[in-house]
Amino acid sequence: MTHFSKQDILNLPGLERMHLINSCGGLKSANLIGTISEAGVSNLAVFNSVIHLGSNPPMLSFMLRPTTVERHSYTNFKKNSHFTVNHIHSDFVNKAHQTSAKYDEEVSEFKEVGFTEEFIADCKAPFVKESKIKMGCKYINEYYIEEHACRLIIGEIQHLVVEEGIMDQDGFLDLTRAGSAGIIGLDGYVKTELIERYAYARPNQELKPLKP
Repeated sequence: MTHFSKQDILNLPGLERMHLINSCGGLKSANLIGTISEAGVSNLAVFNSVIHLGSNPPMLSFMLRPTTVERHSYTNFKKNSHFTVNHIHSDFVNKAHQTSAKYDEEVSEFKEVGFTEEFIADCKAPFVKESKIKMGCKYINEYYIEEHACRLIIGEIQHLVVEEGIMDQDGFLDLTRAGSAGIIGLDGYVKTELIERYAYARPNQELKPLKP
């Protein structure tokens, strides 16, 4: 086993330290967040920090890096209060990752990398048509994390769109059937494989697998 003390970590070259700390926390979700500017320019950016917050009301959160540089997604949903969260699937991880490039505000990543804009119901932000699981969200709140100058963004899920054949009868979304990808660190994309689902765990009771 290799042991890193805090000082060992701080002494690492910047890029190596970044990769090490970004990957040591485990697998993360892989999503594209879609927004649109006041000028009507659609924006799309890859995020690996989207997490479930609560189901009643349905909410999620994600971490926004420091706004010391331009953050087009942030500017857009602060203006119109809407953004979309679209799963990245294993068959288009290359295009999804390309959205992390620093395009100008006047450039739509949808057009640059080859995704199709889709507008659903009353959501003001564009969805990724190619995504099999996507959410239309309303910006609710944000919390400034002073230790790293980041912002935790809170969104309420107002629309959930799921392709047929992915959802089980109990509401469970089988992301393996969707081909949803995960992310290791900042740039490592992985396929998902369901190992097992288990019934609710209780003390002193045998753990039982759920039958499909």
